[in-house]
Amino acid sequence: MARQVLVVDDNAKIREVLTAYLEQEGFVVRVAADGPSAIAEVARLVPDIALLDIMLPGMDGMELTRKFQREHGLPVILVTARSDEVDRLIGLEIGADDYISKPFSPREVVARVKAVLRRTEGARDRMGIMRVGPLEIDPERRAVTVDGEPKDLTRTEFDILAAMAAHPGRVYSRLQLLEAGTGDAFDGYERTIDAHVKNIRRKLGEDPRAPRYIQTVFGIGYKVVEQ
Repeated sequence: MARQVLVVDDNAKIREVLTAYLEQEGFVVRVAADGPSAIAEVARLVPDIALLDIMLPGMDGMELTRKFQREHGLPVILVTARSDEVDRLIGLEIGADDYISKPFSPREVVARVKAVLRRTEGARDRMGIMRVGPLEIDPERRAVTVDGEPKDLTRTEFDILAAMAAHPGRVYSRLQLLEAGTGDAFDGYERTIDAHVKNIRRKLGEDPRAPRYIQTVFGIGYKVVEQ
């Protein structure tokens, strides 16, 4: 069954180009030009993934990402003309699975869509609950608890944590964690991992001065501590 992509952009030419490239790769494409139209499309039939421009009429891409993640667990790639790193970090922190800056190559967009879908669909096949002290990670349900208390992680945060927890004590570079969290390792994006780890620690109730679960290995990356 063909997977469906929702393309949301107020620029008709961008919608047209992305639709052509995605359909050439076998995707079914639906489009929307603003926030309210995007919400209506998702309510009508939840797609497999959404490409959201950040600057949209009615409701911006950031708010749509929060809504789609909260209500549908929908994978999201943010697309924007703003290249500031702060914007990219904010987009990833709120739950976006990837982030692309304009101008972009349509072929790169298609590759990113495939990478995110491989990661999110592959995660459904992982089995086996992982435990690190009172921290419990259930890949099948994509659930995280500490002392039985549920923790609300974004999809990317979950995948980064699960990758490390699968091998406690093993040190992962930022590029390795970026690949685990986004499906690909793109040079220049490694610093986004620091933001994700900061968020994971906060959500797990870690003391930033003496983290219990995730330790920084200076000059290399991070590891989940064996307990």
